Amino acid sequence: FAASFCLVGLASNLLALSVLAGAWQGSSHTRSSFLTFLCGLVLTDFLGLLTTGAIVVSQHAILFDWHAVDPSRLCHFMGVAMVFFGLCPLLLGAAMASERYLGITRPFSRPATSSQRRAWATVGLVWATALAVGLLPLLGMGRYTMQYPGSWCFLTLGAEPGDVAFGLLFVLLGSLSVGLSFLLNTVSVATLCRVYHGQEAAQQRPRDCEVEMMAQLLGIMVVATVCWMPLLVFIAQTVLRTPPLMSPAGQLPRAVEKQLLIYLRVATWNQILDPWVYILFRRAVIRRLQPRLSTRP
Repeated sequence: FAASFCLVGLASNLLALSVLAGAWQGSSHTRSSFLTFLCGLVLTDFLGLLTTGAIVVSQHAILFDWHAVDPSRLCHFMGVAMVFFGLCPLLLGAAMASERYLGITRPFSRPATSSQRRAWATVGLVWATALAVGLLPLLGMGRYTMQYPGSWCFLTLGAEPGDVAFGLLFVLLGSLSVGLSFLLNTVSVATLCRVYHGQEAAQQRPRDCEVEMMAQLLGIMVVATVCWMPLLVFIAQTVLRTPPLMSPAGQLPRAVEKQLLIYLRVATWNQILDPWVYILFRRAVIRRLQPRLSTRP
């Protein structure tokens, strides 16, 4: 299952990257900026599946003993990777929502020539932020420990102050990203609807490109919300539980461990579905499915 899941995700993201490469040619400044964010998102998803999948599939294939391979460094590396590649799609979704909000509501507030450079700088800032958060347990805030069934490492859902603080920080960043995306996307969609149905709609410049980008962004937001919110809520409930669920020996009840594994698997579907949102929510694909859209005024 782990190998099949990883291969499907890698193939999906490679397909999306190839489609993005073709769409980049001849795109406008506004479109190229959005494609830059999409490229950063798809590339992050691809590297996340490649990095974490290689460890999980290797463990299932040869059943190596984590402590025999390396007492701590391998687990720490995977823990950092899990947090980094988990936060990046949520933070990038919020950054994309902010970019589209400014592009739709204030289209003349930014110089078009530097939009793509600014987009790459924003992607780099998101990567740096997620990496800084992921490194906090190595600096003493929280811990990374092996999780059931012994094939992956993640943040510790214990009652220690550091574990609680790091767990809540992870939940807060993820939830704020989802909430900000929802707020800004709602305003952007309302603005587009007002432009399309206003009295001066005939004099407006073509907005098909903006509608296409908003459809893709809304799809990315829905996927991120459905995949990640169950895990984020579960982490918050577990670390704030009184009395603590984790025993003094650092062991969670088996039922809780199985729940965490299920929620984590749901969250990782985000990395598979993200590229398909872009692949399917394009004007060329939609017009093939609904030919009447290509002949509308």
